[in-house]
Amino acid sequence: MSKSVLILPGIGNSSPQHWQSYWERTNPDFVRVQQRDWNNPNCEEWAATLEAAVKRNGSGHAVIVAHSLGCLVVAHWAAKQHTPIKAALLVAVPDSLGTNFPGEASGFSLIPMRKFAFRSIVVASTNDPYGTFEYTSQLAKAWGSELVNIGNCGHVNANSGLGVWDEGYQLLAKLRD
Repeated sequence: MSKSVLILPGIGNSSPQHWQSYWERTNPDFVRVQQRDWNNPNCEEWAATLEAAVKRNGSGHAVIVAHSLGCLVVAHWAAKQHTPIKAALLVAVPDSLGTNFPGEASGFSLIPMRKFAFRSIVVASTNDPYGTFEYTSQLAKAWGSELVNIGNCGHVNANSGLGVWDEGYQLLAKLRD
């Protein structure tokens, strides 16, 4: 059975209190892309796992909802030949050369800077410790993405206290229409 929304967490996976987990639990057509090793991400491996999940869904139908390192996976995956998708919501893109970027993550340092072949929205916080708003703005422009500034929401994760994060869900609805 195909799923219309693919949830793509970052390093460590998304906790039960993360908005991605809330969305998945309450929507039967959402499914998490399961990585072999959540704590030692390898870009090439994670991108291959994403491609397999998109293929299972069927060409052109999926919307990817990526958080943090998952956003960089989407960028690397999109730069290669891939199964088409409908759109992507990319939330809290980290700076792979930043001081807070996880040392366990390999293969993410050179971020593809070309336009995606699908609609996308990049959501950025003005006080994200993993990537500045200016950096995220540059990526959104390069990728041809709409940029949404959500103010001071940290890394837009469970620690941000967003709960279900209705604003994000409205952005997803916009991409699914």
